[in-house]
Amino acid sequence: MPILLLLLSLLAPAYAEELIQTIDDIKPSVVGIGSLQQARGPAVGFVGTGFVIGDGLTVVTAAHVVNDLVSSGQGGTIGVLVRSGGTAQFRAATVVALDREHDLARLRITKGAALPALRLGDSSKIREGKALAFTGFPLGMVLGLHHVTHRCIVSAITPLATPAIGERQLDSKTAHQLHKPGYAVFQLDGTAYPGSSGSPLFDPATGEVVGVVNMVFVKGVKESAISAPSGITYAIPVNYLKSPPSADGR
Repeated sequence: MPILLLLLSLLAPAYAEELIQTIDDIKPSVVGIGSLQQARGPAVGFVGTGFVIGDGLTVVTAAHVVNDLVSSGQGGTIGVLVRSGGTAQFRAATVVALDREHDLARLRITKGAALPALRLGDSSKIREGKALAFTGFPLGMVLGLHHVTHRCIVSAITPLATPAIGERQLDSKTAHQLHKPGYAVFQLDGTAYPGSSGSPLFDPATGEVVGVVNMVFVKGVKESAISAPSGITYAIPVNYLKSPPSADGR
């Protein structure tokens, strides 16, 4: 057996055990992002994923998840859904920061006890080939508030830049993006689905979060010519969270 394959076979059981323990530690901090409207059936719904940081009352998610809730026209109270045993608890929250450039948002839970918080790592230390994992709620309400974890590696650290396109595809949004400086994002070989946006991308060994899974904003820029899902997942490096803009996105 080649030496590399032998080493991988020896390391695999340790990696699996690390991930099992880390998933148990991560899940209490991963929440659904949704809204409550008493006149709606069901009254509580969610469209994305978030995770708790800091003092246990701050929640990170993708900005487009918050925008989807606000622009849906259904009104209601924005908040987070917390899994507790076999039930889900809704906790109201306010939007305290939006970073539209990096598609990141912070929410603040307004009442109740603090939740377990995740630690933020240093995403600048992540290299291509690094084994990671992400936990969230793929397909949202379709599958319900049941945590799902995917393993992945960082396939590439790639600039967020518009791909080569034809004149017919150059709409106003794409034209605007062409004039903006790019920044690096993580390209992953794990498959995420709508509802996974905002999931924490973490190191299986330490549980430290190094990225925020993104399923809409990045794909709309990097894969605007692809009409069907490509199976590629992207994540925004978590270091962009360390200097959040204000709630109006500036």
